[in-house]
Amino acid sequence: MFNLILFGPPGSGKGTQSQKIVDSYKVEHISTGDLLRSEVKNETALGLEAKEYMDNGSLVPDEVVIGMISSKIDATPDARGFIFDGFPRTKEQAVALDKLLQLKETSITTVLSLQVSEDELTKRLLERGATSGRSDDNEEVITKRIKEYHAKTAIVASHYDAQGKLVNIKGEGSIDDIFKSLSAEIDKYLQPA
Repeated sequence: MFNLILFGPPGSGKGTQSQKIVDSYKVEHISTGDLLRSEVKNETALGLEAKEYMDNGSLVPDEVVIGMISSKIDATPDARGFIFDGFPRTKEQAVALDKLLQLKETSITTVLSLQVSEDELTKRLLERGATSGRSDDNEEVITKRIKEYHAKTAIVASHYDAQGKLVNIKGEGSIDDIFKSLSAEIDKYLQPA
């Protein structure tokens, strides 16, 4: 089974590229944010547990999120593979994900990390904020989010780099050019469907 983690700071194009990968390769998209909303909406046991944390303003514990990911994988036994979006964000989450996948007799195949300059990220996020009404529409908030991403996620990148699974991809240029670069790596493991 093909399992991909798509990394990149806010504004790097993960959402856009994830959708193109899903459409081209017919893999399942696992977005932890979407999973949380779905489980809460459907009032599953994990969803009710997560809602309790969220209602109190707390982060949902890793084991609850891992449980939701496990349920999603089990619910799609015929999947060609999965693309993980927004997870793992910490080394502890990466280790937990590795253990979960090992129990399911699979593992992360590759980690593709979109490399985008801070100036370009700021420009993109300011444009996105102006058109979408998202909250990250001023430079102070954007700078803080980018710094937090690098502080936390660099450790996760190192975790997978030590396993020989990390590939840096130039995340600047046209959407199609970036997708071609991502596809060149994915094609080593899985062909478009």
